[in-house]
Amino acid sequence: MLTKNITDSDNKHVVNIIFALSAVIILLATMQDSMPKGIIGAIGIMAVVGYILNVIGNNTPIIKQFFGGGAIVIIFGSSYLFHSGLIPSATSETITTFVKGGGFLSFFIASLVTGSILGMDRDVLKKAALKYIPVIFGGVACAFLLAGIIGTLLGYQVFDSVMLIALPIMGGGMGAGAVPLVEIMSGNTGMSAETLMSKMVPALAIGNAIAIVVAGLLNKLGQSYPSLTGNGKLIRSAEDTQTEQEEEEQAQPTSINMLAIGALMAITMFYVGTLLHSFISMHTYALMILFVTFVKVTGVMPRELETAAHSWYKFVVDNLTPALLVGIGVAYTDLDQIIASLNLMYFLLVLATVVGAVIGSAIVGRLMGFYPIEAAITAGLCMANMGGTGDVAVLAASKRMELMPFAQISSRIGGAFMLILATLVIELLK
Repeated sequence: MLTKNITDSDNKHVVNIIFALSAVIILLATMQDSMPKGIIGAIGIMAVVGYILNVIGNNTPIIKQFFGGGAIVIIFGSSYLFHSGLIPSATSETITTFVKGGGFLSFFIASLVTGSILGMDRDVLKKAALKYIPVIFGGVACAFLLAGIIGTLLGYQVFDSVMLIALPIMGGGMGAGAVPLVEIMSGNTGMSAETLMSKMVPALAIGNAIAIVVAGLLNKLGQSYPSLTGNGKLIRSAEDTQTEQEEEEQAQPTSINMLAIGALMAITMFYVGTLLHSFISMHTYALMILFVTFVKVTGVMPRELETAAHSWYKFVVDNLTPALLVGIGVAYTDLDQIIASLNLMYFLLVLATVVGAVIGSAIVGRLMGFYPIEAAITAGLCMANMGGTGDVAVLAASKRMELMPFAQISSRIGGAFMLILATLVIELLK
């Protein structure tokens, strides 16, 4: 009888008390340098810090309204907390190991890619896939053009502005972008690998930070001008909206078994990408996207399994995003490096590159039948950030996690295109 009289507010109160007690214990153990190693230690402190910073960001007026709210506070706030000495260094090392070596980032991205693609309408996916690559090219062209113009006005050579700043920013991150770019250019430009890296890495870091902030601004722009956004849907189509509504009406209640099957589907698809990578020289994420898209387009997978994968995707986004953003802040965001590189001219060049990517992809996206804001976020900002970690941060700041497949196409396939372009340019300049 008593259980029937418990209201939702009572349940929320109990949950808050349990979280507060857990947070006190976890934070106390962390500050005493008694945090367990491995996943149990890392996920505990990441969840607590992520939740607290998310609440702060979502309730801070200017940050909430214009800069993406909780996401940006989690990333930069956790970077400061864990690298300033306020929290024992062993904690940072545990988190970094879990996110990088432990594969938490890969698990998160695999869950988002698999669930969001399998949850899409088949016809919409076909239309988007055929039109998306030109939108990336539009963003890249405009980014290079604007960086070249601003660089010339500031007294930079066009080669330095485009090849040493704009190209690495648009190149797919560090491991898949800057590092191979340095290898390509160091043997053909007369510049040492160390010199090239010192110019490219700060551009990547600042560009990633700007992309996250701009993502929050684009979300605000969409709220002010609803005609510019599909609120997470890429294609401008009434049929798209109707199909998704029909699918939601037919969706069954989520069960524990369904979530377990969805998680297994995501892991399996990542394994497929890994196996294909052994035979095909492409990034594992790109191969996974292509395979999941093939499965969806051909319709070979039962609808029940597609629904399970989509349910797991929603569970991961709702419950694990703040924790992962803490991992990004700790393992991938170096505030000292960003601050050290912040002179006005360098900042303006990086800003011009990111803004150019947004403008070009929004314009071409509109022409190709996409919503400008969604096109700018995926084909623009997700080309200008630092790969997979940047994709998560940008989509979280813009509150459009369902766009992860297109973000990954930009980071992986678009990034590979940048390497090819760099090789061609260097050959022409010889």
